[in-house]
Amino acid sequence: MTDVEALKQAVCDRVDALAPRLVQASRAIHAHPEVNYEERFAHQLLTDLLEEHGVAPVRSAYGIETAFDAAAGTEGPSIAVLCEYDALPGVGHACGHNIIATAGLGAGLAAAFVAEQAGGRVRIMGTPAEEGGGGKVKMARAGAFADVDAAMMVHPADADLLTIDCIAIQELEVEYHGFAAHAAAAPWEGRNALDAAVLGYMNVAALRQHIKPTERIHGIFTKGGDKPNIVPSEAAMDWYIRSGTLESLQPLKQRVFTCLEAAATACGCTMDHAWVGETYADMIDNMPMVRSYIENAARLGRTVMDPAASGRRVVGSTDMGNISYLVPSIHPMIKVAPDGVPIHSVAFAEFAASPQGDQAVIDGAKAMAMTVIDLWTSADLLQQVRAEFDLRPRDVVVL
Repeated sequence: MTDVEALKQAVCDRVDALAPRLVQASRAIHAHPEVNYEERFAHQLLTDLLEEHGVAPVRSAYGIETAFDAAAGTEGPSIAVLCEYDALPGVGHACGHNIIATAGLGAGLAAAFVAEQAGGRVRIMGTPAEEGGGGKVKMARAGAFADVDAAMMVHPADADLLTIDCIAIQELEVEYHGFAAHAAAAPWEGRNALDAAVLGYMNVAALRQHIKPTERIHGIFTKGGDKPNIVPSEAAMDWYIRSGTLESLQPLKQRVFTCLEAAATACGCTMDHAWVGETYADMIDNMPMVRSYIENAARLGRTVMDPAASGRRVVGSTDMGNISYLVPSIHPMIKVAPDGVPIHSVAFAEFAASPQGDQAVIDGAKAMAMTVIDLWTSADLLQQVRAEFDLRPRDVVVL
C-alpha cells in the first residue's frame, strides 16, 4: 500500500532542499523582465535548473523558442505543472510570473523525485507569452496536452483564493481610412478618419450601458492624425473585448464590430480590422482538484477562500482557460501582497520580489506537489476529476 503521507512529506522536504535555488531563480527572473516570446533568460535559467536536478528538458519545445517541456515517471496518471515567466511592458513582473515559474518548477522537481515510487508521471511545462501571446494555446495545437490527465498552476495575488474570476477575451485592432485635406482651406474635401474613430468609440461607449455585468469592453486610440491643420486620413484603435464565457464572447464581438464599422460608414470612411492573437477562454476549475489543493494548502497554514463567498475577487483573463477546456485544470491564487494591492500594478511588482513572494514560491510548490501526489495515489479522486470534466460542453472551439 502506498504511504501517501510519507510521499507528501518527501515532496515537501524536496522543495525545502530546493528552496534556495528556487528563490534565487525567482528573484533573477524578476530582475530580468522579458515580454511575450522574448523570455530567453528565463527559459535558459529554468531549463538549466531542470537539467541540473536530473530532469532532462526539451528546450524550444513545440516549435516555440521560449517554451520547454520535461517529463519524469514511466507509468500512471500524467499530471502537468505549468510555468509562466513572461513580464508586462513597462511594469515588469507586476503579475508575478517569476513566482508562477519557480513554484511550478519546484512542484515539478519534487514530484519527479518520487514519481517512480508513487507510480505516476509528471510533466513540467514552460508556457511563454501568457500576457496576450497565447503560448499555451499554441503549445496545445502542437499536441502538448495530448497525453495529460490534469494540469495545474498557481498565480500570485493579494489573497489565497481557489480561483481567478477568469473571463474570455479577444483583442481587436481597427484602422480607419479617410481622405486628407487642408483643415482650414478646404475641409469639405476631406473625409476625417479620426472622426470615424471617435464616433466608433462613442458607439461602443453607448453599448456599454447594455452589456452584462460580467462583460468588459475597453479600447485606446493608437493613431489620430499628424497635424491639426490636416484632416486625418488615417486613425487606429486597439480594443479588448471580454465576456463571462467563450460562448457569450462571440455575440459581444459582433456587437462591438458593428459599432465600429457603422462609424466608418457615417463618416464616409472605410475600416480594416484584425482579430489579434488568440481568443482566451474562461477558466473552468475542476472542483475535485480544487478541494485537494485547498486541503494541501491548509497543511502549510494557508486558508484558501472562495471568491464568491468572501467577496475577494481577482478578475482577469488567461490562456490557462483554454487548457481547462482540454484537460481537468486548476488555477488557484496564492497570497504574496497585502490586501488590496492589485495585480498589474507597480506595487504588486515590488511584492513579487519580497519575502512574501519568496514564501509563495515555496508554499505554492509544496501545495501543488502534494496535489499531484493525491492525483497519483487516489483512484477515487482521479475518477471524480474525470467525471466532472466529462460534464463539460464539447461544442465550443478553444484552439
